Amino acid sequence: MRKERLEHFRKILNTKLEELLQEAEKTVSGMNRADDDHFPDPTDRASLETDRNFILRVRDRERKLIVKVKEALKRIEEGTYGICEICGEPISEKRLEARPVTTSCIECKKEEEEYEKSARAHIKRPHP
Repeated sequence: MRKERLEHFRKILNTKLEELLQEAEKTVSGMNRADDDHFPDPTDRASLETDRNFILRVRDRERKLIVKVKEALKRIEEGTYGICEICGEPISEKRLEARPVTTSCIECKKEEEEYEKSARAHIKRPHP
C-alpha cells in the first residue's frame, strides 16, 4: 500500500482511538458523579442501574474496539496493515475504509462467517 494511503488510515485510526478514549473518560466521570446520587424511590434507582448497565455494555464493546484500533496502528508500523492474516493477500481499500481495523479480506471473512453459521446450526439441531 502506498505511503499516503497508510497515512490516511493512520489518521482515521488515531481519530477513532481519541474519540473512544474521550467517551471512556466521560463515562468514568459520569459514574463517579452518579455514585453520589441517592434515590429514595426504588423505581428511580432501578432505572439508574438499568441505564448504567447499558452504558457499561456499550463501553465494554468500545474497550474491545480500542484494542483492535491499537493493533491496527501497530500493523501500520510493522508494514503488515492491509494484508489478510488468513490468506496473505491484500485487503481492498474499500473494505479498509468501511472497517479500518479488519484483519481479513472479504473472501476470507465470508468463509469464516459461513463456517461459524454452519457450526452454530449443527449445535442447535436436536440429535435423533
